[in-house]
Amino acid sequence: MEMLAPYTTLGLGGPARDFAEATTAEQLVSLIAEADAGAVPTLVLGGGSNVVVADAGFDGLVVKVATRGVSVSRDGEQIVVTVEAGEDWDALVARAVREGWSGIECMSGIPGLVGSTPIQNVGAYGQEVAQTVRCVRAYDRRTRHVVDLEARQCGFAYRDSMFKRDLGRYVVLAVTYALELSDRSGPVRYEELARRLEVEPGERVPLERAREAVLGLRRGKGMVLDPGDPDTRSAGSFFTNPVLTPEQAAELAVRAPGHPGWAMPDGSLKVPAAWLIEQAGFPKGYTRGPARISTKHTLALTNPSGDATAADLLALAREVRDGVREKFGVTLVNEPVLVGCALGE
Repeated sequence: MEMLAPYTTLGLGGPARDFAEATTAEQLVSLIAEADAGAVPTLVLGGGSNVVVADAGFDGLVVKVATRGVSVSRDGEQIVVTVEAGEDWDALVARAVREGWSGIECMSGIPGLVGSTPIQNVGAYGQEVAQTVRCVRAYDRRTRHVVDLEARQCGFAYRDSMFKRDLGRYVVLAVTYALELSDRSGPVRYEELARRLEVEPGERVPLERAREAVLGLRRGKGMVLDPGDPDTRSAGSFFTNPVLTPEQAAELAVRAPGHPGWAMPDGSLKVPAAWLIEQAGFPKGYTRGPARISTKHTLALTNPSGDATAADLLALAREVRDGVREKFGVTLVNEPVLVGCALGE
């Protein structure tokens, strides 16, 4: 049996009953199709940076995605880049910055593989992949066919997509991004990044400058993988920023007058989960057994010593979620995928 903990950034997870590595898209499809034909439970594992695997492991086949390949073409003033699912995301961002391809530079330093980016609609500092994805090639386990899905078919939403809403159906094989041919970043939309760059929101800066600023901000929050920094032994942000209806926002305003938030175009209100967590009494470094809130960033739950179990981490997550709900009436939702475990109600 292959232990899954070494394949996750949290260092958590028990054994897989069976384990295989797919180095080509064809092999990936074949492994999944064969398992489906035999009714064998399967888990497709990418970089392991956005997953919590149960201590009991996975009673089925775990397929590690290790496909490689990048193809580049030009379409007018856009660069069209098709990337196999097993390519490292930050390596792609670094290449885009070097080559003068604008549109993903503010997502520098995010761990994981390309194949996970449309599933989670990965984003940071004012950019998300939904803004640049042109097409996703995937294996549809329901129809047993490889399909090419345009961006409009992917159901992208904040840290969400139709892939995430139906995790068992599609296996991402490759992603095609349309990037601007420019040595300047996209408009800097995120206030924290604008302050770091000392520019006004909406300005554009050299790609390399944007990347370095983002990496600096992420390192300061323990969000760039570093074996020497125990705060990076996490799954990134454990909770998404809640998006409240006008009614929910009104209730929060009564409970916490003057709270921070961002008005959304549809009339909803996005509230920073980190603020809710800290104000509910869970500061940076808060510890429950061997699991700990990062000392640098309240949204990250960590396994700093490597001695925590998935049960330890989830106990901390429940304590934080329940504390925020009791104080503010807001229920936080986990961002990582939970495999064989759950937060419960």
